[in-house]
Amino acid sequence: MKNNFGTNISMTIFGESHGPCIGITLDGLPAGFKINLERIKEDMEKRKAKGSISTQRHEDDEVEIVSGFFNGYTTGTALTILIQNKNTQSKDYSDIQYRLRPGHADFSAYEKYHGFQDYRGGGHFSGRLTAPIVAAGSICRQILETKNILIGSHIEQLYALHDAPFSNNIDELKKQIQTLNKKEFATLDEQVAQNMEQAILEAKNEQDSIGGILESAIINLPAGIGEPFFDSIESILAHLLFSIPAVKGVSFGAGFQMASKKGSEANDAFIMNDTIQTKTNNNGGINGGISNGMPIIIHICIKPTPSIYKAQETVDYKTKKSQTLNIKGRHDPCILHRARIVVDSMIAFGILDLLMSNNANNILEKEIQHESQDHTI
Repeated sequence: MKNNFGTNISMTIFGESHGPCIGITLDGLPAGFKINLERIKEDMEKRKAKGSISTQRHEDDEVEIVSGFFNGYTTGTALTILIQNKNTQSKDYSDIQYRLRPGHADFSAYEKYHGFQDYRGGGHFSGRLTAPIVAAGSICRQILETKNILIGSHIEQLYALHDAPFSNNIDELKKQIQTLNKKEFATLDEQVAQNMEQAILEAKNEQDSIGGILESAIINLPAGIGEPFFDSIESILAHLLFSIPAVKGVSFGAGFQMASKKGSEANDAFIMNDTIQTKTNNNGGINGGISNGMPIIIHICIKPTPSIYKAQETVDYKTKKSQTLNIKGRHDPCILHRARIVVDSMIAFGILDLLMSNNANNILEKEIQHESQDHTI
């Protein structure tokens, strides 16, 4: 099992849903960056399960940084974050240990790990592992913001309901991102948010679940970041985003809508507006795998939560006989509103990794150390 990713910086996740703790290690961060711990708490709050539209498994999610952090600053060595699991109910899974849950990784895990995997709560496959990703992503976002690079997402679609799209005006888009980053249920239209929450409750009452699409934006990323082919911005970000449990689709800019456009409609004309920009942004701020200075726009499809309370057909892996599955436990009727901060965090890590090429890393470290010079001896 490989649990790490990154080139210039790397992240390694560890732990299981019902184990003693979960965590993440960030390696390669620049030394001398002052971490805002309150900001980490704020981001963790956005992921927390709250109210009747989320699971009733409530965790404190207190972040403990056990290495790579001293007197409020990064040391430049590996930074490790631990989060304790305090509210587990493993007995909910003992009765269905061998019954393969539709939509989950149970069958594929048995085939790969031959029964040695931790099945409780999905083990290492659980969305619980996204908690440390949010903590690490918060640090990455803080570093990016020193370069005025902002990231934000909203619920573009939940089941059959649609939010207003991001603005094509960069100044207005910045305001939208700043507003969304203060919200727990991230939509641009407040009435749509109420309708979406009601739709989640209706799915819950039907013992079912729903999914949807997140629209994410990155602004102020300089032109020229990324590589052609294998380390393109799309390649890196798609790799990371598909690593989030429940993500089933990722597209950039107009994405699959390009299929119904002609070249004259899909091409983004260049214009001069103090700097070179494009008149439209069908390519989502990326040409040839490299940023062109326009906002990077990403659409991420999140599938409905697979754990539902309706009876489902399945097979007992041990007996190889057909069974009826009735899931117990505590599960989200929708994870879209909690997943948005996970998406932002993964994007932040990917963009920081891309920025920290040799030249970018030197520039970034000089700026951080200059801002931290009052702290030095």
